[in-house]
Amino acid sequence: MSSMTATEYKVYGYRWVVLAVYMLAVLANQMLWITFAPITGEATRYFGVSDLSIGLLSMVFMIVYLFAAIPASWAIDTYGIRLAVGIGAVLTGVFGLLRGLAGANFGLVLAAQIGIALGQPFILNAVTTVAAHWFPQDERATAAGLGSLAIYLGILAGMLATPFLALRLGLHAMLLADGIFALLVAAAFVALARERPPTPPCPPGQEERSLVLDGLKQMLRQRDFQLLLAIFFIGLGVFNAVSTWIEEIVRPRGFSATQAGITGGLMILGGIAGAIVLPLLSDRYRRRKPFLVLAVLGALAGMVGLTYAGTYGLLLTAAFVLGFFLLSAGPIGFQYGAEITYPAPEGTSNGLLLLMGQIAGIAFIFGMDALKSPTTGSMTLSLVLLMGLVGLAFFLAILLPEAPFVEAADAADFAD
Repeated sequence: MSSMTATEYKVYGYRWVVLAVYMLAVLANQMLWITFAPITGEATRYFGVSDLSIGLLSMVFMIVYLFAAIPASWAIDTYGIRLAVGIGAVLTGVFGLLRGLAGANFGLVLAAQIGIALGQPFILNAVTTVAAHWFPQDERATAAGLGSLAIYLGILAGMLATPFLALRLGLHAMLLADGIFALLVAAAFVALARERPPTPPCPPGQEERSLVLDGLKQMLRQRDFQLLLAIFFIGLGVFNAVSTWIEEIVRPRGFSATQAGITGGLMILGGIAGAIVLPLLSDRYRRRKPFLVLAVLGALAGMVGLTYAGTYGLLLTAAFVLGFFLLSAGPIGFQYGAEITYPAPEGTSNGLLLLMGQIAGIAFIFGMDALKSPTTGSMTLSLVLLMGLVGLAFFLAILLPEAPFVEAADAADFAD
């Protein structure tokens, strides 16, 4: 089925099927990434290793991303989403199953985790490419928001389902169940995903893209994209660091591990809500910059609350606000980056933005640990420095111009 727009191009209903199987691939990959975070103690006993070794099972995703991000973006932009995302989904499914079959052999589990991590950039870097291939201009931030929403749903599913399944089935059976689920998702993506609709979901000419290397050189020279890279460096770095150290952040103020876990979960729930609401409003009002500025300003307010909250209710409120605004900035920023760097390929801009976040995440995680108070364990100094960086990101967002594609769409509507 398809519908005609005012400018005589078709938008196909099958776009929602493609987006749905893409979201499943994202969810499965992120669920397998976060598997060991909520069961660190049980995992150390099962594998007979240290807490740091279990932490490495998650950290390896950031490390692998540094090396695989650019090749994955090149594959997405050169061979398309069906092949490239298919590779990521299959890597997630196959190595997820192998992880489940490895038993208590930590070395084999780590090797399988690296295989799953290799699949991550092939999947995550394609969110704006899926939106551009299948969705019209006024739905692309919404599509990118739903694609990003799958990241948060995967993390939340891993946080909630992993302890439950490990308790009911045992750790080995839980890992095996995760692997079977990921393999089924890979099969669904391969069977149902399509590269493009029969006709482009945009006016003639807008579907053209430059060569990957030409696009990379073009966007790296572009001032507006450099500002966006800096904003993503700060925003994703803050999220990765805060979500990693959430228990250590709140423990010195007397909050329990259970309360810390609920705080982290509420931050993700806030991100889920934000990833739905703000991109939808961005598409409706055909504006990117105001919503990016609002998202960074809201994240700053959340950071202040998270740093100084003395009561549990205030802490939960701050976590929700931080997640709502900080994580909603991602999909709007991804789409904004694709629009300001056009005709550079979307996978390249998407991959570079995520790469900046992964680099910052590693730096901020180790930096917060190094600046922790040796006597009380307080991370207030680190959080104040992160607040300063988020404030800097707010001023950088103000310097951004509006996306040219959005302005062009407004001009076309006015002419009609």
